[in-house]
Amino acid sequence: MTDAILAFWLQHAPVLSVMLPTFTAIALLLLGEPAGASAESSGHVGGALRVRRWLAMASVLMGAVMAAGLVWHASSGELMVYQLGEWPAPFGIVLVVDRLSALMVLLTYSVAVPALWYATGGWDCRGRHFHALFQFQLMGLCGAFLTGDLFNLFVFFEVLLIASYVLLVHGQGRERFRMGVHYVVLNLAASGLFLIGVAMLYAVTGTLNMADLGQRVAQLQGDAAFVARASALVLLVVFGLKAALVPLYFWLPATYAAASAPVAALFAIMTKVGVYSIIRVHWGIFGVGAGEAALAAQGWLLPLALTTSVLGVLGALAAHSLGRLVAYLTVSSVGTILAGVGLFTPATLSAALYYTLHSTVVIAGLFLLVELMAAQRGEAQDRLRPAVAVREPLLLGVMMIFGAASAAGLPPLPGFLGKLMVLESSHGLPAQAWVWSVVLLVGFFTIVGLARAGVVVFWHVQPEEHADAQGSGSSPKLLTATWALMVITLAMAVLAAPVKRYTDDAANQLADTSAYVRAVLGSDAVGRSTTRPYDGTRPVTAPAPNPEIPR
Repeated sequence: MTDAILAFWLQHAPVLSVMLPTFTAIALLLLGEPAGASAESSGHVGGALRVRRWLAMASVLMGAVMAAGLVWHASSGELMVYQLGEWPAPFGIVLVVDRLSALMVLLTYSVAVPALWYATGGWDCRGRHFHALFQFQLMGLCGAFLTGDLFNLFVFFEVLLIASYVLLVHGQGRERFRMGVHYVVLNLAASGLFLIGVAMLYAVTGTLNMADLGQRVAQLQGDAAFVARASALVLLVVFGLKAALVPLYFWLPATYAAASAPVAALFAIMTKVGVYSIIRVHWGIFGVGAGEAALAAQGWLLPLALTTSVLGVLGALAAHSLGRLVAYLTVSSVGTILAGVGLFTPATLSAALYYTLHSTVVIAGLFLLVELMAAQRGEAQDRLRPAVAVREPLLLGVMMIFGAASAAGLPPLPGFLGKLMVLESSHGLPAQAWVWSVVLLVGFFTIVGLARAGVVVFWHVQPEEHADAQGSGSSPKLLTATWALMVITLAMAVLAAPVKRYTDDAANQLADTSAYVRAVLGSDAVGRSTTRPYDGTRPVTAPAPNPEIPR
């Protein structure tokens, strides 16, 4: 029985990773949302809410186990290709699990499990359909990481964005609605540009399968190659907006600061979808083997990444609230990651992937910690000004020191290891001086910004009594969720060697585009054209009809 279940999972693992949160969301919607759920005033309402909580938690825990299984299977180097409808690529839709996509799915659930557990402490009953929307968000995230088709990357982008629109304003409030409007408008504009970039690429290649695109783009010449390069830059703008790359980062600090704590923690993975898309497109399609369109983004990506890192940390220094400070650190971390990506070597990409894991988890933990501290500071909440003393200075202080040290990159925490890997991997490259200067400078100013915040919160306290404040301290559930993310951060330092080996293998696998093409298109696909360039006068070659399919 166990062997049969394992065989079924190995056969359908990619699609199950997408369908699990989908079916869970549908089940949660079918359960309905009883009136007055926000108050939990009756036993019936409380019981219904508990059912939804247990169903949602069971789903994300199962998803986390499946994601760990994907990483375990991908670590062998074998790519899992799932052909939906059994239509072969590039004509059918495929889901592809390689080391990078498996790692990103596991990272998603590493954040989702503590964030959802934190939300069950009360945030999930401040609005309608929180758990269903959370699951739809996971569906979009997993689908974006696993798809092998550029158009379906757009589709999953839209799924996760639609869910994020509603999650952002969950709990309501004037500031959330105001920032929600900005967030929606900007992402709708980005979606339009996404379609334009995809259309340009399809016009000169006749395909949107990522493996096939890598083959076709390498054969383009002249005007067709110019259009492909232009589409690469359009897509860089789109993904740069999602990742919060300069000058497209201005929407993120206020938006993330306005979101509720568990939503902001989940949103920590949202910027990494943009980073992942840049890696997948500009390494796999427009990489070194893309002919005249090769490395179309190289001249732009590294300078923008370094500028993003600097402006992000300067924003953190100037932040007037803890939420904005952490949001600006999110921007700064994206710059450091993309600096490694923009150097376009497997070593720098591996370092960037390791730093991605650390920065995502620690930023998510800091967002949860900010609310724990804000809840104990009276009317000041998370604003950086003198307020009443927090009720748990020792516990929250230790958590603040740990989070700050990890975010700033102090040894021996994984933030230090990640930045050290970035510095070491850039040694000998033409941009070494710039990378070293920016990474070290940003680390120093991160320490200064977080130290300033800690002094204001824990030392600049008002003498007023706070004994009449509601509650005596943080809920054990909220503390458990926050500590879980910090424990994951600590585990990354303890397990740095195997994690680094995995990211090394993932970077080398991305650099070996021929292996990806063979896995998706077939063993004889490398070096041959699976579709002819589309010239606007004839249809793209289609597969012969399957006689077993009834007409």
